Amino acid sequence: MPRSGRACGWHDGGVIALHLLRHAHAGDPERWHGDDAERPLSDKGRRQSERLGRLLHGLDEAPDLFITSPKVRARQTAELTAEELDVRVVIDPRLGGGLDLETLSDVLLAHADAERPCVVGHDPDFSELLGELLGLPPLPMRKATIARVDVAGRNLVAGRGQLRYLLPPEVVPGK
Repeated sequence: MPRSGRACGWHDGGVIALHLLRHAHAGDPERWHGDDAERPLSDKGRRQSERLGRLLHGLDEAPDLFITSPKVRARQTAELTAEELDVRVVIDPRLGGGLDLETLSDVLLAHADAERPCVVGHDPDFSELLGELLGLPPLPMRKATIARVDVAGRNLVAGRGQLRYLLPPEVVPGK
């Protein structure tokens, strides 16, 4: 299907291709001496984000909007990945920590124009949310891991998501 096309059901509030992206590598937090919210990506994290963007660019159903935590490492991950796709990045403070299924639903409702949103944030929230969406215990999401979960609408229900892929950084091609 062309990137600009709409999959059946998405335009009418049907299935949403929800992407969860944990921020890329940002170095050792113990070595960072500033405010943790200002900790940037490492060179490794920048490469991870760019590689992921190139991989997603090749998909017909790539994210059409990145919604990111305001923390620098998440914002940089979103910006570098989205740049490869030429899609918009918006910051949502609710993604900065303490994220639960209800709050994630609210975030998605606030960005109802996105049919394939990519939410960029942090752990342990993302590992817990991924498991909850699938009706499982928390599923580990290491840094720079992306998951796609198809969900029925923006009012998320535990156990109703369908995992399409879960890609840790080492399976993303490139250097």
